[in-house]
Amino acid sequence: MSDVLQTLDDDTLPLRALDRALARFLHGLDPQAPPTLLLAAALLAHREGQGHSCLPLAELFDPGLPWQAEGLLPLVQAITAGGDIAALQASWSASPLLQGECSPLQLQGARLYLRRYAQCEARVAAQVLQRVAPAGGERIDAATETVTDTAAREWLDRLFPPRTDGSVDGQRAACALALRGRLTVITGGPGTGKTYTAARLLVLLQALHGSGQPLRVALAAPTGKAGARLRQSIAQALQGLKPQLGDSALLDELQRQAATARTLHRLLGARPGTRHLQHDADHPLDLDLLIVDEASMVHLEMMAALLQALPASARVVLLGDKDQLASVEAGAVLGDLCEDTPGGTGRYTALLSDSRRFQGRIGDLARAVNAGRPAQALALLQPGDAEAAWLPAADPAALLQLALHGRGAAPGYVQALAALAQRPADDAGADTFHAWVLRVLRGFDDFRVLCALREGPFGVAGLNAAIEQALLDRGVLRRRGGEWLEGRALMVTRNDPDLGLSNGDVGLVLRAPGEGGSLRAWFADGDDLRSVAVTRLAAVETAWAMTVHKSQGSEFRHVALVLPDQPTPVLTRELVYTGITRARVHCTVAGARPGVLADAVQQRTRRSSGLRQRLEEQG
Repeated sequence: MSDVLQTLDDDTLPLRALDRALARFLHGLDPQAPPTLLLAAALLAHREGQGHSCLPLAELFDPGLPWQAEGLLPLVQAITAGGDIAALQASWSASPLLQGECSPLQLQGARLYLRRYAQCEARVAAQVLQRVAPAGGERIDAATETVTDTAAREWLDRLFPPRTDGSVDGQRAACALALRGRLTVITGGPGTGKTYTAARLLVLLQALHGSGQPLRVALAAPTGKAGARLRQSIAQALQGLKPQLGDSALLDELQRQAATARTLHRLLGARPGTRHLQHDADHPLDLDLLIVDEASMVHLEMMAALLQALPASARVVLLGDKDQLASVEAGAVLGDLCEDTPGGTGRYTALLSDSRRFQGRIGDLARAVNAGRPAQALALLQPGDAEAAWLPAADPAALLQLALHGRGAAPGYVQALAALAQRPADDAGADTFHAWVLRVLRGFDDFRVLCALREGPFGVAGLNAAIEQALLDRGVLRRRGGEWLEGRALMVTRNDPDLGLSNGDVGLVLRAPGEGGSLRAWFADGDDLRSVAVTRLAAVETAWAMTVHKSQGSEFRHVALVLPDQPTPVLTRELVYTGITRARVHCTVAGARPGVLADAVQQRTRRSSGLRQRLEEQG
């Protein structure tokens, strides 16, 4: 290899073995490839691991980007030593690594992609533009945004009675917007009524369907927990419409279909261990309407597969909070779709801003963080405040005390798991045991420790071990041999269709009824329970503490958000906002230094993507 490629052997560069291996693999495919292209490919793979779907060449020449802080400056300088963007593109133009649709790398304008992500991004852009384009028969005038169909106006008035103060009803406007095209994005923070709006949209579209047949509807979410919450929220919202609509067959049918919410993987028929999906463009889903919740968690590849698998005539409604963390994998599709553009392609987006959940201090804190106001955020976090408190935690002992006993009325795990000690007698009957398990699981969901990091004294791994040992020492948990503790909290980390488990499902290990009952993992699904023998669980981890990423789609009465003792690239405004907004009643932010929180609030997540540009260029 050339001297330039030896840059990859620099052990100080924060590159994965995978990143280095890609560059060497590409060198094997094209030994004459420009060294700068191979180095850029290694950097591209590294950035893909951080969630970026492409590498804009302009970023390589931007001194304001944190290449130095990330330890990548020597690699960037080796790539850009040959001149400017045009010089790079010219030097790469003849390489077969960039030629044709099957080339491993693709250059779109001044953006470098791995082929898979270039193709996914192109498919998403094409699907979005196709679905937002007028298809005839629209019930809303695109120029004036007014509903032109009499039946549609009547149903909107019935579902959203006019406000006496004459103010705009954002939820009604979102439903009206959905009549305009076959793709609608409804975004807003917690408590702004996204699923409330979606339930009324279901009724509206069913009432206007006009075919004499029920609308074919599917509800889906990225994780099992988010899917269960979507199902429950939609069911409650539909039930709340009965005083307005009566016990109609329309509501009954929608409630039946809402009860089948599932994960996106199950919806598409994913097969474990492969990228193969049962449903694709050639084998589309049999649907008229798809509603996807927690859409901020949907990564680029999944969104491409989902839109491809929908019939051209079907509508899709994406619900999510654009200000939350983006997906763990590459892409930030919801954020891209919600970004306003001069071309107006964002006019399929409805923003809900009136929160019914966060009217107090937690809401003020979330808004201060989201607006990038660190001084206001710190001022709102007062030690001992009932709603939002700052806990100085210079050592893990303070965090352990908080995790066990909470603070004031904000529970810790000792209170949250109180029902564990109230186990019914083995001969109490199945109904009694079922009710007890539900009570234990719901108590567990009263509190959760959320972390920015996985490792270290303020990370998931260390806190999980410390919390579990402390609960065991206090007799809250009981050892039943090996790693399996009665009362252990666990999270599923891989989809397992054979067991009916999804990545992100959280439950507790409890002894089955009967003398000598075996240990099983129990999971709540509304008022229903699922259980699996612990001996069949192949991919789980302890879940007293979890990353903020893993908590998306969940909510808890009390959240303890644990910050590291030093700033880190993963600790951003979006992460802090997401962690805070998992709390319903109490939020405790714990950290060694308030300055770490202030730095995080000012650090935004930047995901490199070409989706917005494609929509502007093609729209």
